[in-house]
Amino acid sequence: MSLMGHLQELRTRLLRCVIAVLLLGVVSLVYSKRIFAVLMRPVLNALPASSRSLIYTSGIEEINVLMKVGLYCGLFLTTPVILSQLWGFVAPGLYPKERKLASPFVLFGSLAFMVGALFCYFGVLPTAFQYLLNDERTLAVSQRLESAGLREREALRFVRNGDLARAGELARKGVDDLAARGDGQIDLDPGFSSASNTEVMERLAGLGRLVDAVQEAGGTDARPVLRPVLEKRVAAVDALASGDVSKANDFLDEAARGLSATFPAQAVQLADLWNFEKGLSVGKVAYDASAWTRPMLTMREQLSLVLMLELAFGVIFELPLVMALLSLVGLVKASWLLKYQRHAIVVCLIVAAVITPTGDAVNLALMTVPMLMCYELGVLASWFIERKRAREAASAAVTTTT
Repeated sequence: MSLMGHLQELRTRLLRCVIAVLLLGVVSLVYSKRIFAVLMRPVLNALPASSRSLIYTSGIEEINVLMKVGLYCGLFLTTPVILSQLWGFVAPGLYPKERKLASPFVLFGSLAFMVGALFCYFGVLPTAFQYLLNDERTLAVSQRLESAGLREREALRFVRNGDLARAGELARKGVDDLAARGDGQIDLDPGFSSASNTEVMERLAGLGRLVDAVQEAGGTDARPVLRPVLEKRVAAVDALASGDVSKANDFLDEAARGLSATFPAQAVQLADLWNFEKGLSVGKVAYDASAWTRPMLTMREQLSLVLMLELAFGVIFELPLVMALLSLVGLVKASWLLKYQRHAIVVCLIVAAVITPTGDAVNLALMTVPMLMCYELGVLASWFIERKRAREAASAAVTTTT
């Protein structure tokens, strides 16, 4: 074929790929919202539970995002068609036996692209977005508060059931969890001795939950006893309104001590419960102080980032097949690939650093290591192809001589 003939064939095959992408993209538009929800799951899971949502900044952004999802989904689904057209373009330059490898090439190429995309989705995206969207200290404090909040709710249920011994045991465990050494440790002592305005307000809410649970456990008999406790809470509210935080904190401590009159035999357990509520107030304030920035992620930007990474890993896992195809055509040799292996390592590191959205070593390694492994597999495939060709050539030469 002439050069013009090759160009015309290339145009025809590219046109077929474009038509396939458009057709499958239109079909994918029907399910684009569900597909978008699946793609964004690693992003949403990295966000705090109270703010797991994405925003859009224009009236048409959501429609544009869903159309983009459909188009890229069509591109991903068209991978077998693209690979088959690529093989058809280079097949005239291959030996007849090598042309029979079309089906394995398309099959393994499609599987490699899928494996790369799945590796990115399950292995790279969760760790990348956890690193991007969460501070380690803030995340650890948040996890401790969530665990302590669960203990508090269960402890109050035991109070309502009349089992203050079990409630006090849970409260002590909760305080130990908050103050235990390690990531997210919450310093409770300064908070117990001197509280800020926000801490006192949190304690006021915690005391209210405790009073409600005790009142439910004591029934109508507890109402006269709890009346002084309620009056102390009102006094604490008045002190807060006047700006006297220290006095408000003292009123709350007095009100908590007054709860022991409802169940005198369980005064120690009630004190443990109040101590737990105070610890929770300190932890919540510590979390708010460390998490003073909040992510507001747009649909468009997160989709672009996720699709870029998915496409990059899909292409990276195609590297061995592409190198094998180039070796079949005769454009590269295994010896040449081994000679520039050190250069390939540097290129892989640079490409991984550019594509990876984070700067930490973990996510950089998650992209660099698969890329280097794919390169080595490509070198090995090229070596096998050259060795097989050499054996066939030697066998053909012996046959000709004979």
